[in-house]
Amino acid sequence: MTSLRDIISSFNHLFFPHLCAGCGSDLLNKNELVCFRCMSQLPYTNFENIRNNRTEQIFQGRIQIESAMSLLYFSKYSAVQNLMHQLKYKGQKQLGIFLGTLIGKAIQQAPHFQNIHGLIPLPLFPEKEKIRGYNQSELLCNGISEITSVPVLSNNIIRQVHTSTQTRKHRRERWQNVEGIFHISDPETLINKHLLLVDDVITTGATLESCAINMKEIPGVTVSIATLAIALH
Repeated sequence: MTSLRDIISSFNHLFFPHLCAGCGSDLLNKNELVCFRCMSQLPYTNFENIRNNRTEQIFQGRIQIESAMSLLYFSKYSAVQNLMHQLKYKGQKQLGIFLGTLIGKAIQQAPHFQNIHGLIPLPLFPEKEKIRGYNQSELLCNGISEITSVPVLSNNIIRQVHTSTQTRKHRRERWQNVEGIFHISDPETLINKHLLLVDDVITTGATLESCAINMKEIPGVTVSIATLAIALH
């Protein structure tokens, strides 16, 4: 005989399905956000253990970065793209924290990412963050902090200019689009710190570079960079 609990569970599953953020499958436990199949097939880069990796190479000759890594390779029509879409546009805050814990686990024992004093989420323009309801980079930082216990420093660096989307811009246009858009409100609190600048995905690195330039104007500051993904070209 079907119990009342089973009936309620079936009703909830029908009208409030719990789906994998990577592939949309319902074959996952109620406490999971990503199914076992997607987790087992995530395209990890292992950059955290590799010097002169592709993410570090993006900044060579442009700005001095202590270390840089990206956790996953991003490609179109992939589970990673689906995860990014759910994170940025579908209000999946817990997914952001979960993905941040994956970054945290990757860098926790990585020799190039030790002695970090603070996590800096790449700021969104305030109006854009208000519309979205959150900054996805801050969610990633919260997940990293859960694993590493490094504090998240959220409100010191401000994005003071709204920029148009970078997606269809050429490399030079991307740099011009983000020049001088960040402001540090309390630089004294960051003096002599090793800071990890965090974002969701890196393509040309123009926005991250612009923010890092401001950070490195503070005496004694060193900057490392971590992103959830790196775009395959």
